[in-house]
Amino acid sequence: MDDQRVLDRIDELVKEEEELLHRHEGEGLDDDEHARLEELKLQLDKTWDYLRQRRSLREAGDDPDEASMRDGGTVEDYGKVTPYDDTEGDAPE
Repeated sequence: MDDQRVLDRIDELVKEEEELLHRHEGEGLDDDEHARLEELKLQLDKTWDYLRQRRSLREAGDDPDEASMRDGGTVEDYGKVTPYDDTEGDAPE
């Protein structure tokens, strides 16, 4: 999938997300709609990640087609920050 097709897919997902949110402004979403919204967010994260991979590979002089769509668990963990653990004693003093 080339970059333009990835961007087109991102646009489709964003439009669906916005339609879902605006359709029920002030009312909230039912369970099925909430589940779909969460799925859209995950698909957007995965698709943006894929596009970033393609761009990084291209900038490094590699083949952008070597990029792969990562699983949801991997992409969802990107935003999590873990505290620094210096119990091993190898941390600078």
